[in-house]
Amino acid sequence: MTNLQSVPTIEVQDLVFGYPQQQPVLAGISFTLQPGERVALLGLTGAGKSTLLENLIGLKMPQSGEIRVQGRKLEPATLSQARRLIGFCFQDANDQLFMPTILEDVMFGPRNYGVPPGVARDRALSLLDEFGLVEFANRSAHELSGGQRRLAALAAILALEPAILILDEPTNGLDPSWRRHLASVLSQLPIEVILIASHNLNWIGKTTQRALVLADGEIKIDRKTKDLLADKSTLEYYNLPPDW
Repeated sequence: MTNLQSVPTIEVQDLVFGYPQQQPVLAGISFTLQPGERVALLGLTGAGKSTLLENLIGLKMPQSGEIRVQGRKLEPATLSQARRLIGFCFQDANDQLFMPTILEDVMFGPRNYGVPPGVARDRALSLLDEFGLVEFANRSAHELSGGQRRLAALAAILALEPAILILDEPTNGLDPSWRRHLASVLSQLPIEVILIASHNLNWIGKTTQRALVLADGEIKIDRKTKDLLADKSTLEYYNLPPDW
């Protein structure tokens, strides 16, 4: 019998993805994410971080290689199951906020999965309160600041109670106090795996324990975050200075 404890939450094997008439953006990516891990995905702008994340949730499909989510191969027939497990927060919060009010935005996912209206509303209000947005519950996303929209989009993802959380540049538009608050919220989430693509090395050092560096279409570095951040020569080599 298979030991379920030994099954990686996400397993990527020899993943290749490229756009037509171009060199592959991802050229044989392999890594695993185990239950309990908080992992950073680092790399220069244009290195393919967002492309990799979008492959993990099936928004883009690789030319070759394999992705498994909780042991199940990611393919058209299993996409809906995988997306039920994974909460994905885009770089641009406007891609996720489209209802008349942010309360309705945060309720939308749970209601779509059959959660009763009262339960969905209570869950949404609790999350908005956690992010300091409850007073804006009946306003549209367009009335919020960029940082507030980003927090509302994250609340909408967390309302689905995902097992896996993938965040693409979550601190964009957040001031220092809200970056600190977001780090505190993430540290307390009962989520199996969190994967964060970010340019903010200082914040990543406080929110992850493991770091992957993507360059030239490959995972070049896989180390403990604190060890990587202390290795100034390696950071400089990959154009990731600490004050970047």
